Amino acid sequence: MGAKLKVALLAGGKSGEREVSLKGAEGVARALDRNRYEVRRYDPATDLAKLAAEAGEIDVAFILLHGRFGEDGTVQGFLDLLGIPYQGAGVLGSALAMDKHIAKIMYRQVGLLVPDWEMLAPGFADLAGLVARLGLPLVVKPLRQGSSLGMSIVDSVAELETGLAKAFEFDNRVMVEMFIRGREITGGVLGGGDDLIALPLVEIIPDRKYRFFDYEAKYRAGASREVCPADLDADTTLLAQNYALTAHRALQLEVYSRTDMIVADDGIYVLETNTIPGMTPTSLLPQAAKAYGLDFPSFLDRLIELALQKGK
Repeated sequence: MGAKLKVALLAGGKSGEREVSLKGAEGVARALDRNRYEVRRYDPATDLAKLAAEAGEIDVAFILLHGRFGEDGTVQGFLDLLGIPYQGAGVLGSALAMDKHIAKIMYRQVGLLVPDWEMLAPGFADLAGLVARLGLPLVVKPLRQGSSLGMSIVDSVAELETGLAKAFEFDNRVMVEMFIRGREITGGVLGGGDDLIALPLVEIIPDRKYRFFDYEAKYRAGASREVCPADLDADTTLLAQNYALTAHRALQLEVYSRTDMIVADDGIYVLETNTIPGMTPTSLLPQAAKAYGLDFPSFLDRLIELALQKGK
């Protein structure tokens, strides 16, 4: 057996999703085959200087950071400077996908259906006019945030005011978009270059007490039910998988991604694309990979293999 690959596992960071990142890293560290990999842990909140000093000893990085300062291109640029290959999107794709406003513009340019939206800055006052233009309910979310942090669904001008105050705690720009009724699904993409595959779709069914797939519904055990492959007809399945591939390409992504969508009566709406999806064995993308035929350790092996190919 040859020398073990030295893997820098980056988790933690400074975003509001720090705990989710650390929890996912525990699962990844357990699943990586210690006969093949030597795993070193780095927390970008404290260990960037250490990572830079040891860069020459690292073969590949596995980024498991969510939100700003991890999923937005900043860490990707740092690794590029250090010459360390990593799984997932580069600087440009990470930044495009992280900015929900820019991502939706890119989706529309390639013909994907998206909910109408407006961008707000602090001090915006014409709430009644906004409601008149977009209708109710409305979805309020910080521009650059994940795990539904700061997100709410509002049914009145008064609730909109409260929802905006909540969202502005997380970002100085907030997106307000039409609420689309339908079935929530997510579509994973895996591969390198033009050799991409659309993984089986997952349908997300939160418990009835949750109005949407919020932070608690995502991470509380038993709070949501996931069906993989999603119980959709063949035409809808193929269309949604093609949408996931189209979104992946439009945002200049690499190796893998996961695009969230709503199957509504009038079509499939694309909501957003995750460039570093959750990575526990029961997370959405690993579920899809398992349905495709890759168990969790094999899925991680494939991501590392693709990272090394991309690095070349």
